[in-house]
Amino acid sequence: MNNLNLAQRVKELRNRKGISQELLAEDSGLSLRTIQRIENNETVPRGDTLKRLAIALNTSPDEIVDWKIQEDQNYLTLMNLSALSFLFFPLLGIIIPLTMWMFKKDRLKNVNELGKSILNFQISWSLLLFLYNIIIMTGMFGGALGNQFSNWNVTIYSVFTPLIFLYIFNILMILFNTIRVYNKKSPKYIPAIRILR
Repeated sequence: MNNLNLAQRVKELRNRKGISQELLAEDSGLSLRTIQRIENNETVPRGDTLKRLAIALNTSPDEIVDWKIQEDQNYLTLMNLSALSFLFFPLLGIIIPLTMWMFKKDRLKNVNELGKSILNFQISWSLLLFLYNIIIMTGMFGGALGNQFSNWNVTIYSVFTPLIFLYIFNILMILFNTIRVYNKKSPKYIPAIRILR
């Protein structure tokens, strides 16, 4: 890794954490001048200085030294398409993108933002699906046991039509956003509860 990339990495990690150079100096136990010299590429942190920086930035020394920004549209596209795994089992639409996001969120450009968008949408969709199933089960069993829903005329179409709509909507959102990601545009997963910020 060249020194300029290392200086950029320290600055980016500090900005991502939302702290000033002064606060980083205080948290790391290093002087403000040392932090400024590192970020201006006037010196390279080594040994104890690197360890102190890593601790203050909640990362590891290896993450600081080995980091470089890469752009991989294929990975972003694949990560987006991995959400289609919900078709096999709804929670897979969360687990597979989450795994891909965790492995590359600090190493590839735009993975962090895309991962959060996918996960927020898939978690919201799964909660809606779960809630719908609870309503259906409560309606069916409640009607059979307590005559509370006896006026509710349940047909196979009335039960499965909303489910089909939910699945089609999820598929269309994934495909729509895959095209956006492939064309280097930001994803628009809506509606979604912002669980991950």
